[in-house]
Amino acid sequence: MTQRFSFVSFIAGVMLGALLAGVWFSGGGTSPTLFPSSSSSLATTTALSRESGAVSVADQPSGESVTIESITVPPPGVWVAVREASGTDLGNVLGAERVVGPHGNIIVSLLRPTEPSRSYAVQLYRDDNNGNFDPAVNSVYVDFDTGARVVAFFTTTQ
Repeated sequence: MTQRFSFVSFIAGVMLGALLAGVWFSGGGTSPTLFPSSSSSLATTTALSRESGAVSVADQPSGESVTIESITVPPPGVWVAVREASGTDLGNVLGAERVVGPHGNIIVSLLRPTEPSRSYAVQLYRDDNNGNFDPAVNSVYVDFDTGARVVAFFTTTQ
C-alpha cells in the first residue's frame, strides 16, 4: 500500500523544519519568549549594546533641558523623549530630540522645566520618518533581547 502526501502537508513539514532549525541555531535549549511577562518589565540600562539600543542618563539639576549621557541604537536612529515619572509609570512628554546613534552628550530642550527633587524618565521611540515627534504615532522602541521598552530613570536635584 502506498501512502500519498499532499502539497499542503509538504509545506507544513518544511515550515515546521524551519522553525525547529531556527530554535536550534538560536540557542537550542531555551524556548523563545514571544511576549514580555508584564508591562512593568523595563529595560532600565546604562550598558551600551548596539544591537538592542541603550540609553544612559544621570541625576541632574532641574532646568529647561535634560542632558543624556549616551544613546546607542542601530540605524536609522530614534526619538529620545523626556517624560515625567511616578515610580515606573510614565507621564507627560516634556521634550524630544531626534538622535542617530550612537551618540553622546545629547541635550533635550523641554517645553516646560523639570522641578527639583522629582523623578523623570528618558524613553526611546522609533522614528516614523515624517520628521515630527508624536508619541501617539511613533512606536515605543523595545530592546530586541528582552522585548521590554527602553527607559532610563533619573531624579532632579536642587
